[in-house]
Amino acid sequence: MPNGLPFIECIVLAANQGPDIFSLMMPIVMIGVLFYLLIVRPEKRKQSDVAKMQANLKKNDHVVTAGGILGVVVNAPQGLSEITLRVDDNTRIRVLRSSILRVMSTDKPSDEEREA
Repeated sequence: MPNGLPFIECIVLAANQGPDIFSLMMPIVMIGVLFYLLIVRPEKRKQSDVAKMQANLKKNDHVVTAGGILGVVVNAPQGLSEITLRVDDNTRIRVLRSSILRVMSTDKPSDEEREA
């Protein structure tokens, strides 16, 4: 050995000189866990809730589309990607099921019903 230390002492000194890989990786792992808990998991839950809502559309649901169109579901056959909305007395449009953003609550009366 060039410095005169036994081999075991060299290994012990090398191990004691710097931090181990676990302590260096711990902050990165913690940031990854926080990212998953605060961003990824809630977004997955929100996507699954929207998919469930879109799959459970039924006749007479008041809905809002991605384009901002308010309408009432007239026809929503299960398994098909299209539904039919009534947007006025004699106006019906076909939209994709995936374009429905939310189902409006039917408990509250609409503005027209409050004015009457």
